[in-house]
Amino acid sequence: MNQEDLKEIAEKQKEANAPFEHNIHVCVAASCLSSHSDQVMTALDQEVKKRGLEQCCKVKGVGCMGLCAAGPLVSSGNNEKMFQNVTAMDAAAIVDNVVDEKPAPAAIVLDSKLPFFRGQKKIVLENCGEIDPEKIEDYIAVGGYEALFHALTSMTPAQVIEQISKSGLRGRGGAGFPTGLKWSTVAKAPGTKGKYVICNADEGDPGAFMDRSVLESDPHRILEGMAIAAYAVGANKGYIYCRAEYPLAVKRLKDAIKQAEKLGVLGNEVCDTRFSFRVEVRLGAGAFVCGEETALIASIEGNRGTPRPRPPFPAQSGLWGTPTLINNVETFANIAPIVRNGGDWFAGIGTEKSKGTKVFALAGRVTNTGLIEVPMGVSLREIVYKLGGGIPDGRKFKAVQTGGPSGGCIPEQYLDMAVDYESLASVGSIMGSGGMIVMDDSSCMVDVAKYFMDFCMSESCGKCVPCRVGTAHMYDLLAKITNGTASQEDLAMLERIAEVVKFTSLCGLGQTSPNPVFSTLRYFRDEYLNHIERKSCGAGVCSQPKAAGVGA
Repeated sequence: MNQEDLKEIAEKQKEANAPFEHNIHVCVAASCLSSHSDQVMTALDQEVKKRGLEQCCKVKGVGCMGLCAAGPLVSSGNNEKMFQNVTAMDAAAIVDNVVDEKPAPAAIVLDSKLPFFRGQKKIVLENCGEIDPEKIEDYIAVGGYEALFHALTSMTPAQVIEQISKSGLRGRGGAGFPTGLKWSTVAKAPGTKGKYVICNADEGDPGAFMDRSVLESDPHRILEGMAIAAYAVGANKGYIYCRAEYPLAVKRLKDAIKQAEKLGVLGNEVCDTRFSFRVEVRLGAGAFVCGEETALIASIEGNRGTPRPRPPFPAQSGLWGTPTLINNVETFANIAPIVRNGGDWFAGIGTEKSKGTKVFALAGRVTNTGLIEVPMGVSLREIVYKLGGGIPDGRKFKAVQTGGPSGGCIPEQYLDMAVDYESLASVGSIMGSGGMIVMDDSSCMVDVAKYFMDFCMSESCGKCVPCRVGTAHMYDLLAKITNGTASQEDLAMLERIAEVVKFTSLCGLGQTSPNPVFSTLRYFRDEYLNHIERKSCGAGVCSQPKAAGVGA
């Protein structure tokens, strides 16, 4: 495979698509498939054939279109026409509309000019909803693997790292560490026994599905990013650590690896160069702690997935004691566009310290739930009310949880705050991997803190005492508060334990587990006091057995 071969494949695929006057795209990512989009696609295909339109109308399965709440989704004409909540019974009406311009039933027509679609800037998700994720030719036709070929034939590893550093890209897994600096550290580390590149696809935050959707919708983008990274740091072997609960993502990744090796863009002598790179998929059992780098490495090595103290950091001594680069799915998805367009291009998007875009999984009490990608620096208000369509049923916004169980709850007073790493940290939350859960005034913030603490307690690996015992103790105290049996001393104890867990736990799971407690106490302390002093839950969520006695 050389550059001419790559261009030939791209041209052939474009020529194959050209004769079709009409293209009908059906989302075949997990969310829409769970609502039987596969049946919709079959029905559309049969309808096209029944009418003898095979030569002018093409039905294609594509990746996630974003607005998961309205799935199954179908689009046509470069997304000028969109259809929602489609069933197989709607196939004839959709073909009528697309081919003959007949009006479609109002119930399935989706306004493609909604701010949800028009208010985004897509880099990571640029191919989602456009290409067939199971066909490497479709990826190559939109410029896929050009960046890898360019890096291997026209750039030194140092020049690749220079562009990544110049871009200002920070790790999208949660910590926000500068990607270029991490790559540079691995590149400089002596690797006499080899080096490794790992894609952290162990997404486990409640309400988060960004990585899963990218893997299902554009798997070759991740492989290309990993291969560029491997070339830059001097690795020849890579692993994608993906949780087994993502079977569709795993299947498409494995298929994509086979396709890429067959074409010579992965494997030995990639793109007819001296660079070789092989990738394997390793399945995780769904332990949240395995998202932590050292626990993930232990799991790949065949050991129990528990963290170890750092240093040494994986960049110096990681998988089997060798220098190892670990980035998450979204980070790798940004690599090819940066190499293709240059670091300065990426650095021109976003804020001074938070460059580029960010993918969020918008969930909870908001009208438009799904995936969005926006430039860093956009306000929370714009995300919740413009893209998200606001709070349904006339309810009032109360808070938004960012960063998953390690994040914090941000109240209404910060709705106009820019969303970037520094701003979120300044109000006691974090970017995390991109989970964003909106809550309205029917939510009890003490109950919310208890929910996340239940998650952290259940997911603690138990290796260190502060996390193992501390999260359980915090959960018990939160349960006492919500059931109306806690005292002021219990609240004081909760705050003391939260501090101990934060500063003495071994890894990030324990260190950040008190964050929901800290943030809800910071902004919603009155709700804690209501539960303790008045035995009352303002939202009516918590059971308050003593309240009846007090009032009797």
